[in-house]
This record gives sequence, C-alpha cells and structure tokens, in this order.
Amino acid sequence: MTTVLPRAQRGLSLGDAAREFARHPSPWMLGGLLVAAAAARLLLEDWRLSDLLAPAAFLALFPVVEWLVHVFVLHWRPRRLGPVTLDTQLARKHREHHASPRDVPLVFIPWQTLAGLVVVVPALALLAFPRPHQALAFVVTVAVVGLVYEWVHYLVHSDYRPRSRAYRAVHRHHRLHHFKNENYWLTVTSAHTADRIFGTDPDPADVPTSATAKDLHGLQGTGH
Repeated sequence: MTTVLPRAQRGLSLGDAAREFARHPSPWMLGGLLVAAAAARLLLEDWRLSDLLAPAAFLALFPVVEWLVHVFVLHWRPRRLGPVTLDTQLARKHREHHASPRDVPLVFIPWQTLAGLVVVVPALALLAFPRPHQALAFVVTVAVVGLVYEWVHYLVHSDYRPRSRAYRAVHRHHRLHHFKNENYWLTVTSAHTADRIFGTDPDPADVPTSATAKDLHGLQGTGH
C-alpha cells in the first residue's frame, strides 16, 4: 500500500522560487544577522580552531533541536490556567500553517518572533562563550542554519519539483507530515534523522491518515 501525496504543479523554476523567497521578511532579517555577525568576526581576527567547536556541535545536533522545537513549541497545545489561555504566536501561526499549507507567508517564521531572536541569540552567545570570537562564529552558524531552514521549508511548500535524491527525500518526508499524519515525520531540513531516533519515522503504509493533519489538536471552532 502506498501513500499518495498532493503533487506539485509544474513550471516553477528555482529562480522563480528564489524571487518569491526574497519577498518575505525572514530571509532579510536572517541575512542581516549573518552579514553583521560575519563582519564583526572578520574584524576581530585572531582565528582559532577551537572557535569551530560550538558551530560543529550545533550543526550535528540541529536535527534533534529541530525535532524538539517542532514537537514542544510549534505543536504546543493551548492550555487553560484559570481564566488565562497559555498559547504562543509561534504555535498559533503553525496551526494556521497546517490548516493552509500553501499559504506562503505562513511558511516562514513570524517576523515578530524572529525580531526577538536576532537580538536574543547574539546576546546569549556573547554571555555564554568566553571569547566574542566564539560567540560570533556561533551566531554566524545559527543565521546560516536559519536561512537554510526557511529556504527548504518554503521550497517544500512551493510548486518547485524536487530533482536531487536528497531533496526528494526531504520533500516527501515533510509532505507526509502535512498530508498523512501530523504526529510523525517532524524534521524539516533532513529526512530519517532525528525522527528515527525518536520513533517518528514509520513506514507510511503502517500509519493511518490523520483527520487532524490540517486541524492540529482538533481546535478549529473552539476559539483557539
């Protein structure tokens, strides 16, 4: 038994996709962070191999980080605490993204959230690392990874058709999450990595099609 996913339309070139990508704020915000951090790092000089340790660790762990953020932040279920509903903009926008996966602005990290991150991440890095050289190298890595995440996520939801074997795997993996069952296939920029570790990469033929893939937690009509 095979799982049939909605097929992308023909005709969108990579150049067309890049032009649409550049129309949205998050690539510019992340690009600005990247340029600023890279320029500051170049000005400091004093190159050491140890400056690459934290970036290398972050790259190695990113599939796990991505999985954890997807499960516990993006798929956060609103909770009532007395008269107060505990919810976040990221979770609300992600629920909207699941409801309308082809709505391009909803593909991207909300600019309000990203505006906070481009301030908080460098500040925390400068506090966490003993040398600003290390902190800036880490921030450069985070900015690059953020851009890659946004690009891959956008491309999967666009009408660009995958060509490389690696991208075809990522494309199918994420579309299974949206159109088969939202509880599985939770990495975005990689396929069969952290999902294998956490047991969320089953054979699609063994997974029932979810009735709530477009209505996370079945909240539509409840006011959340």
